[in-house]
Amino acid sequence: MSAVAAESELRPAVQVAVKPAPSGSIPLSTRMVLSACSGMGAATVCHPLDVVRVQMQTEGGQYRNTFDCAKQIYAKGGVRSGLYAGVSAAYLRQWLYGSCRMGIYSNLLEQQQLKNVAEGRPKNDISFANKLLMGMTSGGIGSLVGTPSELALVRMSADSKLPPAERRNYKNVIDCVRRIANEEGAANLWRGATPTVLRACLLSSCQLGITSEVKQNLSQSGVFGPNGQMFYGLPMLFCSTLVSSFFANIVSNPFDVVKSRMQNMPVAADGTAMYTSMLDCFKKSVRSEGVLVLWSGFTPAFVKLAPYTVISLTLADKLTKAITGKDAL
Repeated sequence: MSAVAAESELRPAVQVAVKPAPSGSIPLSTRMVLSACSGMGAATVCHPLDVVRVQMQTEGGQYRNTFDCAKQIYAKGGVRSGLYAGVSAAYLRQWLYGSCRMGIYSNLLEQQQLKNVAEGRPKNDISFANKLLMGMTSGGIGSLVGTPSELALVRMSADSKLPPAERRNYKNVIDCVRRIANEEGAANLWRGATPTVLRACLLSSCQLGITSEVKQNLSQSGVFGPNGQMFYGLPMLFCSTLVSSFFANIVSNPFDVVKSRMQNMPVAADGTAMYTSMLDCFKKSVRSEGVLVLWSGFTPAFVKLAPYTVISLTLADKLTKAITGKDAL
């Protein structure tokens, strides 16, 4: 026997330590913080598109198209006071609405997965309808909590298009929320809450439920490599979130139009307003501008929603995986 062979027999076998899969559930608070951070990253990139969307949906007749709207906003207010007007409200919105929406959904999904494992069923044996219901639940809760920040976002985004004498000139999101509460009453912070919550239920149901379903099917198909992990799973997540964005935008846009119009309408000193309810806003908008007004701003809404969904859900999934070892979707 050679010295090399003898040495190889005496040398202990090298064992590769395999990191066990994390067990137990991730605290809801952790998921909510990760979701809020992911949403802030997406909001930083996509906020100018949201400003364009709001201005086209509240008074889009004065703009020829999306690019003309963006050009006019920039000409009037530049980057900071124009395209990034209300960005502080967008960040607050992520900590109120975004944290609940994605955090609660991923928590509900994980609880169902743990239940399936405990009952001896496949972990991902969750129906598509159940995923849609989870998304609807989390979106509704998040929207109710985040409506004041949504109202502030709409007000601040639309302020620059008003004549100088009529502008509210909010300093920041705190000033905006405080002034609305003082000047119009605290209850008005939830003005337009009904269309806001309905929109959020539909949007989150499609956004989160469809993303999870498409991601699971693509992962099992092998199109993007074993378990969809080609290029760290990014192409699979991109396709999943893009598909969900399109369908989410179709179902949520009519409510988005109504929400934006109700939240931005002026209120007279005697308390009278242009619209008395969500249904009244629907009727008056369709009667004066036609049924297609309900999908006004569809292009900027989708152009904003698609990258926002791709960035926020990809960040949420990857941040959660990096920090906790588990998926978010």
